[in-house]
Amino acid sequence: MSSAVDWQVAVRRAGSLARPGPRGSRAELRALIQVLRTAAAEAPGHVADITGLHAAGATAARVPVYVVDRPRWAEANVAMFAELTNGLLPTSKLPGSARMAGEEMGVMLALIASKVLGQFDPFSPTTTPPGRLLLVAPNVLKVERELDLDAMDFRLWVCLHEQTHAVQFAAAPWLADHLSARMRTLVEGVSATTDGADRLQRAVRAVVETLGSAVGGGASSTTTTDVGGPLVDAFLEAGEREAMGEIVAVMSLLEGHADVVMDAVGPSRLPSVRRIRAAFEKRRDGTGTLDIMLRRLLGMDAKVAQYRNGARFVRAVVDQVGHEGLNAVWTGPGLLPTAAEVADPAAWVRRVHG
Repeated sequence: MSSAVDWQVAVRRAGSLARPGPRGSRAELRALIQVLRTAAAEAPGHVADITGLHAAGATAARVPVYVVDRPRWAEANVAMFAELTNGLLPTSKLPGSARMAGEEMGVMLALIASKVLGQFDPFSPTTTPPGRLLLVAPNVLKVERELDLDAMDFRLWVCLHEQTHAVQFAAAPWLADHLSARMRTLVEGVSATTDGADRLQRAVRAVVETLGSAVGGGASSTTTTDVGGPLVDAFLEAGEREAMGEIVAVMSLLEGHADVVMDAVGPSRLPSVRRIRAAFEKRRDGTGTLDIMLRRLLGMDAKVAQYRNGARFVRAVVDQVGHEGLNAVWTGPGLLPTAAEVADPAAWVRRVHG
């Protein structure tokens, strides 16, 4: 069966539309790459010291690290989407529909590619240990310049967030398969109800937007169960929203945990950590009308809800039972918080710790 999405078209379109980002001298760019690699190697040790997940930290330290530009980030995500949806999306009989789906994916990834600082991809099946870390060098450089941040501190701060994800998935080797299965079930359900080319295109958009919002950054929102922006919500039915809510609850945990850990590295190692957080929170809320509209359209405001609601959950749990008590979430799917528990951390503590 041919693919419902022309993945190569998606790669080409994203590559042609993604802007290169800020310029720098060769020496400056070489230094940026080297510092990011060094920070990525250092970060898992800090994460392990904060969380107590020392074995997972040692595993995460061996995850491959790629410092990439925006087109290469988009290409990596096309590969991830293709892997996650392999064999699930039905093809349309309309000529050119797969190409059109690829064009749409490419456009969306090109837009998101200018926002992402880093991404841990847990679904890469070809590495040992599984997963790979992508650091988008031009975006890191752009943000640290725009916000006038200490470059060394900011680069480590970014790596702390992404390497926390690597530690999470190393501590819970079952988690990548669990998330993949939930995502594939959602996509399969959407695809099974396809009624002609119009529904097919809506299904493809839902996949691209939903998974895209899971790796982007953006404007503010306060709803725990938001699953995306208008381009997602318009194509999800009630049952699909419920399934997506389960995925969002897990993503809230992962993102909130990473935010808490990255801020827990003290001023002795990151002297400007508080200034970075304050400046970065303002950036997440958008920098202008057009930026805010774009973020909301793409569902990036829902992504930020994951950071903030998840961080509140993690802080509340750690206050009650410490990081050791929180680490129960990595022992099996049954101990992951539900969407309701993300909003009510005490309920999770009662269920898990009595």
